[in-house]
Amino acid sequence: MKRAFILMLDSFGMGAAKDAEKFNDLGANTLRHIAEQCLADSAVLHLPNMVRLGLNRAVMECDGASIPGWPEDTKAQGLYGFASEISYGKDTPSGHWEAMGAPVLFDWGYFPTEYPSFPDVLIEALVRESGIPGILGNKAASGTEIIKELGDEHVRTGKPIVYTSADSVFQIAAHENSFGLERLYELCKIARKLVDPYNIGRVIARPFKGDSGNYFRTGNRHDYSVPPHEETLLDRLVQAGGNVVGIGKIPDIFAHRGISVDIPADGNEALFNAMLKETKLAGDRTLVFTNFVDFDMKYGHRRDVVGYARALEAFDKRLPEFELLLQSGDIAIITADHGCDPTFEGTDHTREYVPLLVFGPGVQSGSIGHRKTFADIAQSLSKHFDLSSFQYGESFL
Repeated sequence: MKRAFILMLDSFGMGAAKDAEKFNDLGANTLRHIAEQCLADSAVLHLPNMVRLGLNRAVMECDGASIPGWPEDTKAQGLYGFASEISYGKDTPSGHWEAMGAPVLFDWGYFPTEYPSFPDVLIEALVRESGIPGILGNKAASGTEIIKELGDEHVRTGKPIVYTSADSVFQIAAHENSFGLERLYELCKIARKLVDPYNIGRVIARPFKGDSGNYFRTGNRHDYSVPPHEETLLDRLVQAGGNVVGIGKIPDIFAHRGISVDIPADGNEALFNAMLKETKLAGDRTLVFTNFVDFDMKYGHRRDVVGYARALEAFDKRLPEFELLLQSGDIAIITADHGCDPTFEGTDHTREYVPLLVFGPGVQSGSIGHRKTFADIAQSLSKHFDLSSFQYGESFL
């Protein structure tokens, strides 16, 4: 029996990467800065299970110093290391695609962050083809803040809120009741077609509910991504007769390509529950791939250090539940797609190294050191599943 599990902790970076200066991210360190803030509040960030799997040893290899309050001599129960990203961006698709063997070695298109962000011809086409009365926003913004700012006007006028960020995205926020969820999805499908000439990675539907002063985003977000530019591990496994179970936003990130089963779930707890269920059900030659989105969406982008710390501790506490379900021949990998340091300036992703914790009943213990690309994950799992090798990456198995 050969199965694999990827637990993608969205945005769980562990220190500014070698090329961080190019991204204005020198000094970013998601994990260490969260831990330091916990200490400043007279508490130790408590992640005993990930430390047992080698997290602190990976940190010491990455930047030469232990996380304050963590034991330095814990013998790792698995392989541990850290990885650099070679993709040109620090966005979600680039990180996920590279981990699955397809680094993004080209520049995405980006909209300017200053007002107005979008070309007149693009907005005119969106209004014309969708029949909406116009748009609001037209700038780079935090999703939660722009809903606070423009939610009332949106409900009153019926004009959707359109905004961008430092990523290659075109985001549309609309009220589920007054505007309609399906109508928002249809609007995003139109936008997806219209932004293709601009080489934009994702159109994101950002539905919300509530009323004046109490708007909140719902779990019905949907990403409309371009498909990966080349074959990924997911494609090859499915073509070889295996199965890929995508949990959370994984199917959206890969434009539903190379996905056998799509399991929606909203929030880290529901995502973990879904992963446990699919782990019990998974047969031979199955990859279960879960993205734990809350770390990025709820805490990283919102610069909520305390929330991020609590979410990490909640995830760590449940890891033994997952480990008990692993069988002989299983390989599990905890990693991330980029950083999003909640103590850093701005609200965008940060260019960071990411952890690699590899474990399972038959996995040996020891360091796998500094991996030069996230694609080492795909190369390793390709070997695990007896698939053809990828152009990028080296196996750590």
